[in-house]
Amino acid sequence: MALLEIKNLTVSFDTSSGPFMAVKGIDLAIEPREVLAIVGESGSGKSVSMLAVMGLLPPSATVKADRMSFNGVDLLGLDAAERRKIVGKDISMIFQEPIASLNPCFTAGYQIEEVLRVHMGMDRVQRRARAIELLTLVGIPEPEERLNSFPHQMSGGQCQRIMIAMAIACNPKLLIADEPTTALDVTIQKQILDLLVRLQAEYGMGLIMITHNMGVVAETADRVIVQYKGTKMEEADVLSLFENPKSNYTRALLSALPDNATGDRLPTVSDMLFEPAISGAAS
Repeated sequence: MALLEIKNLTVSFDTSSGPFMAVKGIDLAIEPREVLAIVGESGSGKSVSMLAVMGLLPPSATVKADRMSFNGVDLLGLDAAERRKIVGKDISMIFQEPIASLNPCFTAGYQIEEVLRVHMGMDRVQRRARAIELLTLVGIPEPEERLNSFPHQMSGGQCQRIMIAMAIACNPKLLIADEPTTALDVTIQKQILDLLVRLQAEYGMGLIMITHNMGVVAETADRVIVQYKGTKMEEADVLSLFENPKSNYTRALLSALPDNATGDRLPTVSDMLFEPAISGAAS
């Protein structure tokens, strides 16, 4: 049984000019201990698809799916209270822009411990001990002191590690990482990716990596879904995708990689309607 299974997911938003379809009939499945990358340019519906799974879209959004199940549980059939018992505990998400995602009014320790209080029912002593353990696990030096730091007192890389500590605090079965290396310098990007892959292997989690970076896909993923304008263009294992892409859009993405450039300028992905690959039309 798939850890997460989605069939025919559509997401639309109410706008002043009428409904805007952001996600158009996406199918997706991930197995335990698997790393799935969702790749595509900005606006392709990657984050919206996963926010729909988390139940974190605004009231203006309409989410429909033939099936959206986690570990055999129908997510769309749950009320808000039932869903909150799963989201944040069994399914966790690392959001873009860690400094913006952390609450500036509370210390790192308070924000980690709040997750443990809500989902694990730990007392104050247990929460603090677990928070120190988590900060050590994600590579934060002097964790006892860092618990008392506010987000603005930490670097972007440290804030990202705090977000990761919060996400894995309850030993989730599925971790969703939304552009986890955005706005970080190259050295820190590598450290964060290595950390996520190591934690995924140690905890046995399913990991969904949302990215527009094909290099990240090549380094981390087992399987890849390529999205464009809310549509799934192609799905394949990593080796097959890089060696024999099926859709024109995937080929255009790969041709724009610096390693594949043949001239002075990189090829561009023109703004046109690409047809999905036949093999990627269904999961």
